[in-house]
Amino acid sequence: MSRMDAGPSATVQSATSARSAQRDEFEVNKLRKRLRRQVGQAIADFAMIENGDRVMVCLSGGKDSYGLLDILLSLKHHAPLSFELIAVNLDQKQPGFPADVLPNYLESRGVPFRIAEQDTYSVVKRVIPEGGTMCSLCSRLRRGVLYRVAGELGATKIALGHHRDDILATFFLNLFFGAKLKTMPPKLVSDDGRHVVIRPLAYVRERDLARYAQAMAFPIIPCNLCGSQENLQRRQVAELLREWDKRYPGRVETIFRALGNVVPTHLLDRALNDFAAIHPPGVPVQSGDLAFDKDPCSEGTSNLQIALAERD
Repeated sequence: MSRMDAGPSATVQSATSARSAQRDEFEVNKLRKRLRRQVGQAIADFAMIENGDRVMVCLSGGKDSYGLLDILLSLKHHAPLSFELIAVNLDQKQPGFPADVLPNYLESRGVPFRIAEQDTYSVVKRVIPEGGTMCSLCSRLRRGVLYRVAGELGATKIALGHHRDDILATFFLNLFFGAKLKTMPPKLVSDDGRHVVIRPLAYVRERDLARYAQAMAFPIIPCNLCGSQENLQRRQVAELLREWDKRYPGRVETIFRALGNVVPTHLLDRALNDFAAIHPPGVPVQSGDLAFDKDPCSEGTSNLQIALAERD
């Protein structure tokens, strides 16, 4: 091929690459704006961060906590509130853990941080039999250390990287295996009663965090303690949710909205309702028998059709 032939081809390839890069940059910016909007909305809806707060961001080295820190850093510069951020990582002494990755990253971002060292790895490996699920004990030990560090740092809030999918999976785990209607709240008081724990990613989908982590090239550190446990019930529930999302678009979103639209009077919890004390007051009750509301499955059915059906 002559040089004259090669020139136009190279120019076309260069132009195509430039357009592709522009497209990628546009998509990343769109994703970034959506994540910021969702996190900002969650913070506002649940009053997660207040003026003067010192927020301890728990950084594990996974995509979720990296995304959380990055978005909070962005919001810190644009939010009407004034608050501090400090990143904290717990070095659990797992074999092969790259101890320099997080300090290097945080220094490059100019983020104040603390690396807390606690050999919880050996404890978990010693206590949990081979093949057993390690997450529960690991989480409990990790939480205790983080609470202690939060006290030492004077943190007013502890920010965790749990996202919308984690909240939904926890709901179904409690439903299927714990016989409870319970999930991870976006904001709660810590077990020791000394801290407020927040989950600013409550409205964010995991797949968006995965895309964002890839686009931002976060230095991900895999968890070799529990990441390879294929028998985790949480993983099975996550697969179920993904399958629902694929086969029935909108179902997972509806379930998530339901978690914020609870009607306690129409559940069976005797601690919430004194059923023995229920008697007809003789006047209309706004929160009466909502069981006879419009069937949510009869989308498109008019009130007239329902009235006719009830009459017949």
